[in-house]
This record gives sequence, structure tokens and C-alpha cells, in this order.
Amino acid sequence: MKTRYIDLIEQTFDFPRDEFKLDGDNLVWNDLPLMQLIEKHGTPMRITYLPRIGEKVDMARESFRKAFEAHDYQGSYTYFYCTKSNHFSYVIEQVLKKGVDLETSSAYDLDMIELLLDSGRMRPDATVLCNGFKDERYIRNIGRLTKRGMRVIPIIDNLAELHQLDEVIDGPCDIGIRIAAEEAPKFEFYTSRLGIGYKDIIPFYLGAVSRQKKFRVKLMHFFINTGISDTAYYWNELSKCVNVYCDLKKVCPELDTLDIGGGLPIKNSLNFDFDVDYMIGEIVDRIKDICTDNKVDEPHIFSEFGSFTVSDSGATFFSILNQKKQNEKEKWNMIDGSFMTTLPDTWAISKRFIMLPVNNWESEYERVFLGGMTCDSDDYYNSEQHINAIYLPRHQEDRRQVIGFFNTGAYQDTLGGFGGIQHCLIPKPKHILVDRLPDGTITDRVFAPQQSAERMLQLLGYLPRPEDGV
Repeated sequence: MKTRYIDLIEQTFDFPRDEFKLDGDNLVWNDLPLMQLIEKHGTPMRITYLPRIGEKVDMARESFRKAFEAHDYQGSYTYFYCTKSNHFSYVIEQVLKKGVDLETSSAYDLDMIELLLDSGRMRPDATVLCNGFKDERYIRNIGRLTKRGMRVIPIIDNLAELHQLDEVIDGPCDIGIRIAAEEAPKFEFYTSRLGIGYKDIIPFYLGAVSRQKKFRVKLMHFFINTGISDTAYYWNELSKCVNVYCDLKKVCPELDTLDIGGGLPIKNSLNFDFDVDYMIGEIVDRIKDICTDNKVDEPHIFSEFGSFTVSDSGATFFSILNQKKQNEKEKWNMIDGSFMTTLPDTWAISKRFIMLPVNNWESEYERVFLGGMTCDSDDYYNSEQHINAIYLPRHQEDRRQVIGFFNTGAYQDTLGGFGGIQHCLIPKPKHILVDRLPDGTITDRVFAPQQSAERMLQLLGYLPRPEDGV
């Protein structure tokens, strides 16, 4: 009878696969010796594997290259990184090394970009897309960045922004228009709060933009919250967008770029199966077909891949502190951290990551629930993407058990409030940056130690804060 954890995985998935394999009894991820890193740095711990970021950029660019070649597509492709997915310097530095341009969503993004320009880490001829609803500070920062000679393309989100931008931008400036897409049926509202309605775009162009000489509409932006997916909803919204692009192109000859926005899916299970080449090929083919039917040239294509770029680089690790048996059926493995604070998407939107034990794969398995350290009843994790259950090696009090959550590199730190006060004063875990040198040598360094009690008491006002000069 096969009752070991490795038996369970091999019966359920095609394993080893992708970046996961075993070294004896221990899990290996991206050829990293996880248990060695965990024994060195402890848990809870977050790892960012830096080379993975560049690999994802290369993957998407190659898919578009093949799609353009297969469909004789005459436009060009530009990869943009959506900064809101992960603003940290170590991520931005990796995408900039690949010559990636940036897409922003707030005024403070542009303060960050100016620092990158001043330090020479961002090339001065890069393009910056400015998305989102723009308050006075955001508008002002856009104006300041254009005065530095940076190619900034503000994406018009509402009809009033053109006048506001006119007040802060002196010379000619390319702009984009964001389409307010219809949301998926599960949403509480019908149309996205972001962008301009389909029917208002051409009247807006004819009545406002075409009558002045400062701004040229070069780009149409399309984004849906569910991201790129092989569903009737996605294809319907993409087709509507491209048809609006064609209608606008006929009265606005300067328009030549389509920003498909959104993002490619990320793995949430070992059985994840998404053909990136197929999906990008279909997108390119449909754009070209619609443009051909409308007798307009196919546009250049921009994409804004955020989670796709950075998610696969992140992993978060916990140790099991103890097991609580609340009744005959429910066994609670208590972790040395919190799901609500460290992986807030698991609590807020019931997101599921790839979860695997790091060690003890040869041991018998059992069904468990995972509980966090806060006193909140919502601080738990109880199912995998492929099954409404969690299985781990059988708990033994005299044996350490470590578990890992993978593809956690997007949003979790910023949503959880990195460096701030966490629910029940649970500290942020230690954060390790792992790199691989050209000769294959693995390096690791501490980006941030585990949050200390002193730091939390400073933030709460019980101790003087160094930043206040006290």
C-alpha cells in the first residue's frame, strides 16, 4: 500500500516537473537546496530567486516573436513591467537589466522612476506608461518627468485629465486612451471604474483631442481584471477593443499601438497547464484578422506583465510548530507565522498558491488544516487548487516539518504592509535574495531581517523612532 507523501504526489501529478524535483527526502526548487537555506536562515522566511525574473521576460518575448513570425505580423512588440505587482528595487533592477519599460499607477511611482534615472539604473530613452486615476500630485509628477525629456505616455482615464495634463506639459506629448471594459459576470458592477466607455472614445477624440496640437493619441489601452485567459469573455472583450481601435484609427492616423494590458496566468498548482505560445499566438492572430477586416494596419503591441514577471521568483516558508487535534477528524498544523499578514491574498480573495512540504517526502501522509498564529478565525489555509484538502507528511513531535508556498512574488509584501504593523503584531519574516553567478554558484543575502519587537513598538509610538530624529 502506497502511503508515503511522495506516492501521493506521483499518483496525482506528473512529478518531477518544471522547477520542482527531489534530492533524497527534500524538495529542490529552481535547483536551490531549500533545506540548506532554511537551516541557515530559519523560518518564517521569504525567498526571492532573482534569475527567474529575467527568464519570464525572455519567455514572453520569445512567444511574441514566434507569433509575429507565424502570422506575418508587421507591428513590433514591447514588454512593460507593471510596477504595482512588486515595487521593490531588487525586482525593478532585474527587469531594467532586460531593457524592459515600466508602467505606473500612482504619483509615487514617478518619484521612484526619477531616482532610477538619477542613479543611472534606468535608461533615459525608456518609455513610461502612466495608468490609473490621476490626482493633482500624479499629474504634477507627469509634467515634471516630461520636462526631463523622458518619453512619458499618460493613459487618459477620464475626460477631465486632458485639461489637467495640458496645464503641466509644455511641448508635444503622446497620450493613450484606456477603454472601460465590461467586467466578468461574477463582479458586482457591469463596467470597470477605470477608463472611458466604448461609446465615448471617438466623441472624446473628435471633440477634445483633435482640436489641439499638443497631444497625439498614439495608444489604446485594453485591460480586464481577470487577465489573459482562453475564455469567451476574454475573446469577446478583446474583439470589441480591437474594433474600437480600428474605428478610432480611421479618424486618428497617429494611433498605431494597442496595449493589451492584463497579465498571463501564473501557476497555482502542480497540474497547472497553460500554453503561453498558443495564447499569444491566438491574440496576435485575432488582432491581425480584425484589422484586416477593417482595412487598417495592425498595431504595435504593448503588454504589461506584472504578476507573470515576478510571481515565480517568490517562495515563502514556515515551520510547523505543533499539531492540535480539535476533534476526531480535524488536525490543525500550526505554522510559525500568519497567512493573513504574510500571504494576505489567501485570506482576502481565497487565492491558492503551490504548497509543498520541503522535507520528509518519504514519510506517511495525513490530511490536515493549516493554522496561522493570529487569534483571528480567518487565519487558516485548508485546500489546494486541485482538491478541497491539504495533505502533508504525518506530524511527529520530535521531527521538524517545513512547508513552502511557491509563486508568492507578486503583491504579498505590499498588500501585507512591508515593514509596518501587522495583525496581532505578527512580525514580517526574514527576506532572502538568492542569485546565481555565471559559473552556477548560488549566492544568498539578507534583504530584510525579521521584524523586531523594538521596531514595532517604535511604529506604535511606545519607543522613539529614529526617522523622527528623537
